[in-house]
Amino acid sequence: MNDKPLLSVVIVNYNVKYFLEQCLVSVERAAEGLDVEIFVVDNASTDDSLAYLGARFPQVIFIANTDNRGFAAANNQAIRQSKGEYVLLLNPDTLIGEDSLHTLCFFLDEHPQAAAVGVKMLDARGGFLPESKRCFPTPWVAFCKLFGLGKLFPHSPTFAAYSLPYLNPNKTHKVSVLAGAFMLMRREALDKAGLLDESFFMYGEDIDLSYRFVQQGYTNYYVPERILHYKGESARQDDKRYLKSFYGSMLIFFKKYHPRSGRFWSFFIRLAIACKVCLASLPWKRKRRTGHHNPIRHRRILVLSREASFDRVKAGCRKRMPEAEFINHWNLDEERVMDAICRRNRMKAFTDVVFCYPEVRFEQVLLFMDTLPDRINYHIYHRKNGLLISPSK
Repeated sequence: MNDKPLLSVVIVNYNVKYFLEQCLVSVERAAEGLDVEIFVVDNASTDDSLAYLGARFPQVIFIANTDNRGFAAANNQAIRQSKGEYVLLLNPDTLIGEDSLHTLCFFLDEHPQAAAVGVKMLDARGGFLPESKRCFPTPWVAFCKLFGLGKLFPHSPTFAAYSLPYLNPNKTHKVSVLAGAFMLMRREALDKAGLLDESFFMYGEDIDLSYRFVQQGYTNYYVPERILHYKGESARQDDKRYLKSFYGSMLIFFKKYHPRSGRFWSFFIRLAIACKVCLASLPWKRKRRTGHHNPIRHRRILVLSREASFDRVKAGCRKRMPEAEFINHWNLDEERVMDAICRRNRMKAFTDVVFCYPEVRFEQVLLFMDTLPDRINYHIYHRKNGLLISPSK
């Protein structure tokens, strides 16, 4: 009898217990019909994550660290214990669809030269996250990224190679770099390439591992399977610490694989990092980080639920968003979720959409977010425990 599971899911947590709870619910649903083991490595959270989640998910293997060991080291802890033919690195502030694991494991079955698969990541407003598919940060690519040339020339493979914006996000592509927020890997390729490089404390280790897969003769693929990545409920893009960590990791990669590139490139890379950190210190940037920029003055909320659940969801919305101008109901006893998706113009009247789970499946949530304009704030109400998960809560 073979006791080797098909898939090992590894999640590193740090003080995001409610996001992690939702993530685990989505993983459990996606794992139905598959032989899956799930690891959660907690990096010394102070929000009682383990006490809160342990009883709720008895089948999950929890590893408790007494200090914050960083993303790479914590993932390696679980990978060493795991036994799956495939290994999925997954962020705690993500949500995956019910069909995602079946689809992507089948993709790896059908593509034996694929080392890893990445996905189409959406942020909490339905916007596409460009780091879903990337190129290796060679000296020139890093220079263009740091000085914003890719934004000036988004259709140019010469200047915009880092985020590959000229590749259709709704089609499958061979790409260089995948995001560690969701990286489904072949165990065989991982054994050959080695574990995550722990010299990267946070950020950059996914680029490094992707590079080593390619060095071993494998291919990395981007597949447009949707997931939600709240992105940044653990790190803000304009936060100085984030910038130092992210671009510092790029510099580690730069030195590791391009040590002979010379002082010229090194000088400009360091200069760009310093400029970005300084810009993050400007008053309007600090104001933005505190959440006081461009507030929603007139919230107009649409709740997708069955009739029996509406009052509970409405009460949760009133508590979370007391400034709401009105709360409308899309009655799932009378109309389908897909009908709402088809009425795009009507949806523009709302600032917030609240899905009641499990009355709306995660796959439907993701399709809704990907189809409608990304100016809407999306929330998920969990009927079982009354938890309302919002982008900044």
